[in-house]
Amino acid sequence: MKEDYYKILGVNRDASADEIKQQYRKMALKYHPDRNPDSKGAEDKFKEAKEAYEMLSDPQKREAYDRYGHAGVDPNMGGGGGGFGAGGAGGFADAFGDIFGDIFGGGARGGGRSAGPQVYRGADLRYNLEITLEQAAHGFDTTIRVPSWDACEPCNGSGAKAGTSATTCPTCNGQGQVRMQQGFFSIQQTCPKCHGTGKFIATPCPSCTGAGRIKRNKTLEVKIPAGIDDGMRIRSSGNGEPGMNGGPPGDLYVEIHIKQHAVFQRDGDDLHCEIPISYTKAALGGEIEVPTLNGKASFTIPEGTQTGKTFRLRSKGIKGVRSGYAGDLFCHVVIETPVKLTERQKDLLREFETLTTEGGSKHSPQSKTWKDKVKEFFE
Repeated sequence: MKEDYYKILGVNRDASADEIKQQYRKMALKYHPDRNPDSKGAEDKFKEAKEAYEMLSDPQKREAYDRYGHAGVDPNMGGGGGGFGAGGAGGFADAFGDIFGDIFGGGARGGGRSAGPQVYRGADLRYNLEITLEQAAHGFDTTIRVPSWDACEPCNGSGAKAGTSATTCPTCNGQGQVRMQQGFFSIQQTCPKCHGTGKFIATPCPSCTGAGRIKRNKTLEVKIPAGIDDGMRIRSSGNGEPGMNGGPPGDLYVEIHIKQHAVFQRDGDDLHCEIPISYTKAALGGEIEVPTLNGKASFTIPEGTQTGKTFRLRSKGIKGVRSGYAGDLFCHVVIETPVKLTERQKDLLREFETLTTEGGSKHSPQSKTWKDKVKEFFE
């Protein structure tokens, strides 16, 4: 009389499908004939575990077995017949195909991915495009030259010399992949002879050297959106390298690089610039004019403006690609020292210096503060 299937696997009758599968794997690993070549008992236990798992892993068979026992299932469906080479025990791929299939690119015999050459997506391409800050701020349309691959006319894309044809690869028999046995594991890899195509070209086409396509250049129109920033990429679908064995082509990525500007420095959506002014303008104050990306702007600086003072002009920056409003323009004041003075100018400056010194610290508040700090430092 046959032993209870649940007892063989060591699980309860209410065990889940995952619990049954997990227990079967443990037993298969323990009693597999490859690990116990001289043990008839291990071979029998492996057969029993395999038969039990085949019944309990099938919902319909399990329901019939739960209701009627061994009489409710066809005994010929079990593992009673056949040796290890004919399906009685199988290799480790039978027990662990769903695990190793994901790792090594194929499943168990009859349970993995379909046979035939493997389909590969084409590689992506990158194009570096250098633009100005003004172009980045306002956006524009441009054209670029990128590589393309056209079918070879002499061989009609077959890769074989005219008058010949590609044959089935003798190494992988057209499968595009070969298996390597390493101990208990069977590893599937791309065929080294046909490189996964499943075809072997004995006499390659001299025009394309067997590739079936010829590399040329094509012109693409690219729309650069307003507000794009340095390092951003624009994707052009399907304009990368072609796929293999009917696979889809890759994509083209246009990467933006913004040239250094003579006046502005960009910080996100904001702009920064240095504004040189005379010390007379800084002392007396007044209106100054500054450049922006959309023309000129003017604002008034107060009396006594010092070097490093920053003035903010709202909405005079850049409106980013994902921003709802424009950034700001920050103007950093730099007081310019006059050079190549005449004697008359020098005399006036000396007189001015004398009057300023006589007036006390009220004319040079920062100088007084600095002197106080130096005095405290040495005390």
